[in-house]
Amino acid sequence: MDILLIAGLWLDGSAWDDVVPELTSLGHRPVPLTLPGQGDGAASATLEDQLATVLAAVDAASGKPLVVGHSAASSLAWLAADARPEKVAKAVLIGGFPAADGQPYADHFAIEDGVMPFPGWAPFEGPDSADLDQETRDRFASAAIPVPEGVARGIVHLTDERRFDVPVVIVCPEFTPTQAKKWIATGESPDLARATHLEYANLDSGHWPMTTHPQALAHTLAQTTNP
Repeated sequence: MDILLIAGLWLDGSAWDDVVPELTSLGHRPVPLTLPGQGDGAASATLEDQLATVLAAVDAASGKPLVVGHSAASSLAWLAADARPEKVAKAVLIGGFPAADGQPYADHFAIEDGVMPFPGWAPFEGPDSADLDQETRDRFASAAIPVPEGVARGIVHLTDERRFDVPVVIVCPEFTPTQAKKWIATGESPDLARATHLEYANLDSGHWPMTTHPQALAHTLAQTTNP
């Protein structure tokens, strides 16, 4: 199966470098995406530009692909399900819930000179970053790509209720499936509360399992390809 891999904020397609070989060995065709404004130097990129890149990959896939969104990019995976409900096999959300219709994509941190730079590790202390050693933190921070304002503050538009019939798998790294279920039940994600096929996969890691547990993540993703 084609597996489209969309990394979260500050990352490009290389974030999946250690996941790709394992997925390939398991018989799948991983396709890491580098999004406009996150790896191609287009600081003026918008959320619409990023979604267009994702949809082009969905349309180019062989058969129905698995669309994987990490963190904030969970919204991009869900937007793909909304725009192509008949073409997306499953939406897999790693460590994140999709933004609601009419809400900003990822307006979480300060905008400076038209971009949202990596804010340092203070906001991520605790379970998010507990499995990152100092060398990995330094490497991540030095390579982090500032996210264009037009992406971070882009408004999510969801239009096709057929998206609720697209199967969803929530991969739970720094939180548990029990916590995720509770958050959804209490209104954290109105869209996921309406999903008709919702599964959970536990993964013992921090927020960036593609870095700290790439093989375990690859096997988790491979398991989600099962009907």
